[in-house]
Amino acid sequence: MKKTPFIILTAGLTFNLALAQKPKIILILADDMGFGDIGCYGGNFAPTPNVDQMAKEGIRFTKYYSASPICSPSRTGILTGMAPARWNITSYLQEKAGNLKCEQADFLSSSAPTMARILKTAGYVTGHFGKWHMGGGRDVTEAPGFEAYGFDEHSSTWESPDPDPLLTATNWIWSAKDSIKRWNRTAYFVDRTLDFLKRHNGQPCFVNLWPDDVHTPWVPSQERFGTYPRGPQEEASFRAVLDEYDRQMGRLFEGLKKLGIDENTLVIFASDNGPLPSFKGSRSGNYRGSKLSLYEGGIRMPFIVRWPGHIPAEKADHQSVLTANDLLPSLCALADAKLPEGFTFDGKDKSRVLMGKPSNESRTLYWEYGRNNDSFVFPKERDRSPNLAVREGNWKFLINFDNTDAELYNLETDRNETTNLVSENPKMAEKLKKKLLLWRNSMPKITANSN
Repeated sequence: MKKTPFIILTAGLTFNLALAQKPKIILILADDMGFGDIGCYGGNFAPTPNVDQMAKEGIRFTKYYSASPICSPSRTGILTGMAPARWNITSYLQEKAGNLKCEQADFLSSSAPTMARILKTAGYVTGHFGKWHMGGGRDVTEAPGFEAYGFDEHSSTWESPDPDPLLTATNWIWSAKDSIKRWNRTAYFVDRTLDFLKRHNGQPCFVNLWPDDVHTPWVPSQERFGTYPRGPQEEASFRAVLDEYDRQMGRLFEGLKKLGIDENTLVIFASDNGPLPSFKGSRSGNYRGSKLSLYEGGIRMPFIVRWPGHIPAEKADHQSVLTANDLLPSLCALADAKLPEGFTFDGKDKSRVLMGKPSNESRTLYWEYGRNNDSFVFPKERDRSPNLAVREGNWKFLINFDNTDAELYNLETDRNETTNLVSENPKMAEKLKKKLLLWRNSMPKITANSN
């Protein structure tokens, strides 16, 4: 009996040591950043030395896909590890009337599994700093709060259940009256992230760092805008905003080093969907499509993983096919967090891939954007895709739910999706069509807004 306090103390120390050894995790999600925006992916709009340095110190992936070509469903796919259509979110969330017209919910149900809530069961403290857009804002006042999704702390923009008053002086996305000016928002979210990590040093932390740059409107400071005086003002403004965004990523990495946690922090960098405008495809890495399109330019995203001393440096993975749905099971595996039962997760545990072991696995991936022709009329002309898509191996098939506009491409030989092979390969087209429509018909349908 006299040894009991010692046994309890030893067990407590062992438990705390185990927690301390879990990696801190920062998930950086850029807003509307295209595959070709940053230097290490071939971009030349503005120097991006800090994101490029992240790629040099880690792994740069070239076959990573978002869950959707638009913000609300793409973020839902990351947070839940599931197809966003499973939660009746297939476009951006807006006013209730608009959501109903789009045949979607008003907000992500709090019954959905979330990365933050699962990681909390493994001892993590959790923070969300940046854009949310999975419910709240406009006339949607009953969306669940951040704590319902598992976040201990938060600071977010107007399209959220609890907007930060420093960012939302008016009832809109941004305003000149905001205390934190538009060009300082990424810096503000980086500050909040570093402060959160400082206060919880010694604990495993999970942070969503989701700035709303480089989404329009591009409002740079006069200092940064003065660096790019030539060319159309729209492009000059974008270059200045991208420049500032990269500068803040440099502040983040320098801050991790100052806190002494750089080597125990896994950082992931991605974008929610493709760019708009795409500047004639240059921001999409010259892939066909843009934001709102299921062509590659709308869903193939930059994706970088950095964890000094744990994963290889200066490596590019052109082999592994990854999706945003994979992030939840993969990060939970790395954090030794058990997935909840009773859910059909669409992502797979790709933690070995994130740690530097490429995979040749042939996967079948599905996408849906929009559920009727009335609400989904963009983008125009060549970049407008059918509203359903599937990729299996090197084949990609697209079709509208009403069985029109079937398209088949071999991405190995036709990365820009220029040659429709439906007529040349009808058996493959029919095989993928059956799979895609079967998947779409398995998704829940909504006829009235109820969460």
